[in-house]
Amino acid sequence: MAKKKKASKNALKKSEQNGSAAGEHVLDRLYEVIDSRKGADPNTSYTARLFSRGRQQIAKKLGEEAVETLIEGIRGDKPKLVGESADMLYHLLTLWASVGVQPAAIWAELARREGLSGIAEKAGRKQK
Repeated sequence: MAKKKKASKNALKKSEQNGSAAGEHVLDRLYEVIDSRKGADPNTSYTARLFSRGRQQIAKKLGEEAVETLIEGIRGDKPKLVGESADMLYHLLTLWASVGVQPAAIWAELARREGLSGIAEKAGRKQK
């Protein structure tokens, strides 16, 4: 237990050293970087290249990364699953940015669903 507390304190210190504000999440910071690449030179930025190719290409890349993530999840290779998950999240954030969806909207929806059973939440969608 003491090791977990120490690791948590170290992560917080590292976050503070990187200049992140309290409550700011790495995904929020990544989204801001991704969003800032809109209109950037596609020859110097992979993200700008994705934006220049359009939403359909971004969605295709997200699908590819999702498949790679699920393969590693089935295999149980934790380091590869971590890497593929990071790739998938990056491409998901890129798709959000291409559509203009802010992460706060996703966080709010997740918070709304917090404490609901999946069965009840899905049943509520059918009634709408």
